Amino acid sequence: MLKIIIKEGENIDRALKRYKRKVKNVKQREEIRERKHFTKPSDKKRQQLQKAQHKAAYLRSQGHEDI
Repeated sequence: MLKIIIKEGENIDRALKRYKRKVKNVKQREEIRERKHFTKPSDKKRQQLQKAQHKAAYLRSQGHEDI
């Protein structure tokens, strides 16, 4: 659980912005979405490989030859 301590005289909008940034950095939403459905380990591995291949192809197309 994330806690945000609101300082004396701090604007509530600023505190809300800090909370949203913390949630994003902790990747809480992604974890909740991921836990909704079970994904087989082989499917996770396949997705990671596909993502790596896509990223490598993208970087090659951008002119990064060292990949």
